[in-house]
Amino acid sequence: MNRENYQKALERILCSLPEENNGDRAGSGESAVTVPRLFLHSCCAPCSSYVLEYLREYFSITVFYFNPNITDREEYEKRKDEQLRLIAALNGEGTAYPIHVAESGHEPEEFFRIARGLEACPEGGERCFRCFELRLRETARRAAGQGFDYFTTTLTISPLKDAGKINEIGLALAREYGIAWLPSDFKKRDGYKRSVELSAKYGLYRQNYCGCPYSVRDSR
Repeated sequence: MNRENYQKALERILCSLPEENNGDRAGSGESAVTVPRLFLHSCCAPCSSYVLEYLREYFSITVFYFNPNITDREEYEKRKDEQLRLIAALNGEGTAYPIHVAESGHEPEEFFRIARGLEACPEGGERCFRCFELRLRETARRAAGQGFDYFTTTLTISPLKDAGKINEIGLALAREYGIAWLPSDFKKRDGYKRSVELSAKYGLYRQNYCGCPYSVRDSR
């Protein structure tokens, strides 16, 4: 059993960053500190709410909405629109650095490809691990190709997701693509509870299943 404390690992990285990653905000002409760039895979607006609140003071963040597991087009668009609405609201409040967004498009065939033969697996099993790898692989590929400093995902905020497995996949992809993985267990420090509070604050749509038809089946 993996007993690595990924929240502590994240805190160590955050503490190693310069205390003021704010560049030359005041136009003083002084030497600017380079702000680390984070490519953040997001599964949905509610899960990203706390993660963005937590990390936006440390990084210039681009949220990557890539979720081929959300196979129903209407549901996919609804969750995407909520993600965009949340980012607009956060940027409107003023953040240390503007939050950017990237999207890959609706690609359910990619999910069905990796899930083939695993349709009967229970939620939280091998099918889910392959789904994590699918989404994180594309995140790592794009992050490396676009010169980001780190990549990570909001997935570890869920009490139902295996944070150890997600971090294991992220670390393996980091080695493969040559980009740093930002470890996390965002449910720690009441992160999940805070995401519920922020969802209420912004009136975010919350769903009771992950996205694929098999998660719908298992949520009943």
